[in-house]
Amino acid sequence: MRSHVTVIWGEPFTYRFDLEEVQPMPHDMARSWLDEQFTFLGCEPIRATGKVLTADKVLCVAQAAGEARFRDEAHHAWAVAFAKAASAALAKPVVSVDVQAMTLSY
Repeated sequence: MRSHVTVIWGEPFTYRFDLEEVQPMPHDMARSWLDEQFTFLGCEPIRATGKVLTADKVLCVAQAAGEARFRDEAHHAWAVAFAKAASAALAKPVVSVDVQAMTLSY
């Protein structure tokens, strides 16, 4: 089964993380990782109710981290951890995160 996460910042800034040969992240660890990054990066809830869905966390963390965190080799380990956490927390093997449009597709 295919397993990858794509983070899109508009053309030509599209980053694909192939997770076929990578040790998967357990679901609870993935949710915890996203929670920590959401807080560390100073993310705010995007819904008026203040409720933060897992999909919202994925979008907000990607946006707050910035395109350079996905592009620069110095941050490659963080970017792979993001991809693993997004895939595991959403329980989807194929995830596309469009940061500019603030949309997520599976």
